[in-house]
Amino acid sequence: MTERSPRASDTNAMYVYAVCRTEDRLPLDGVPGVSRDAPVRPLSFGALTAIVQTVRAAEFTDEAWQDRLADEPELERYARAHHEVVSAVAAHAPTVPLPLATLYHGEDSARLALTKESARFHTALKRIARHAEWGVKVYAAHVPQKRESSPAEEPNAPAAPPRPAPGAGRAYLDRKRNLQARREQRQEDSLRVAEAVDADMNRIATASRRLRTHGPAAAGDDRRTQVLNATYLVAEHRAAELALLAQTLRERTGAQIELSGPWVPYSFVGEV
Repeated sequence: MTERSPRASDTNAMYVYAVCRTEDRLPLDGVPGVSRDAPVRPLSFGALTAIVQTVRAAEFTDEAWQDRLADEPELERYARAHHEVVSAVAAHAPTVPLPLATLYHGEDSARLALTKESARFHTALKRIARHAEWGVKVYAAHVPQKRESSPAEEPNAPAAPPRPAPGAGRAYLDRKRNLQARREQRQEDSLRVAEAVDADMNRIATASRRLRTHGPAAAGDDRRTQVLNATYLVAEHRAAELALLAQTLRERTGAQIELSGPWVPYSFVGEV
């Protein structure tokens, strides 16, 4: 729906952060957005309100945006500025956040395109009203691995000649197989815990999404294995119940369970 390549010759373009439904004055003073050249402001279309900002078109051409994607600090600055606007509005009214760098050639173009998507915005706003998004990550506990000695390193292995005692090789292989079996069993147990956590969380949530699990490096701890990465849409009045459930599940399963939120429900507004 976005016009992602405003003409470079255009002086300005219209950046759209989000769409909300409110008749009240929005608390946008002091929220700078992605540009210092113009204020973040509301733009009405029908019964809905878009949160917009006039920006320099030359700063959002495909070429400029590709350069920005390769500059992580700069990209993070834009993402934070975008999220700050969305969060300020979402704290005041049900809000559908739009993707980073949603652009139109101007106000009339933005209003026309957004109006065509009104039905979808109304559906998303009805779904997320008085709800927030919560993240849940479950990690399998790290179990230190004892180094397995090879047959030649067996305590009873003869010093000379350096050959393993009869049966030492088979015993070594049995221990390797047992070690692998224990690893597989721990992995299966962890996955069962993840499924149990997800099932219990879904009893409270209105909706949920399973996300791709992160590797140890992304998890920030090389010793942990993430077995569940999910997000849940939860009614605001059930937030305390969710926190209590997470604590109960930690105590019952012994798993490391991280609960984060509340967040603007980015994951539950659909493709808008």
